[in-house]
Amino acid sequence: MDKQKPLFVRPREAAAMIGAGRSKIYELIASGEIPSVRIGGMLRVPVAALEKLARDAASGSELSGAR
Repeated sequence: MDKQKPLFVRPREAAAMIGAGRSKIYELIASGEIPSVRIGGMLRVPVAALEKLARDAASGSELSGAR
């Protein structure tokens, strides 16, 4: 049986997915760069948002730090 990809992940898992620290994920959530949702009091990050962040960065749309 194939395991389905999750729709949401914990901030710790989101950090691992993009190669960042947990504090950076919380910073990105606070700034609105990465959306988050609360499900029963638990903070979760949509996997689709992380994938979009990666696509945008790869295509040059993410200009943070670029000069």
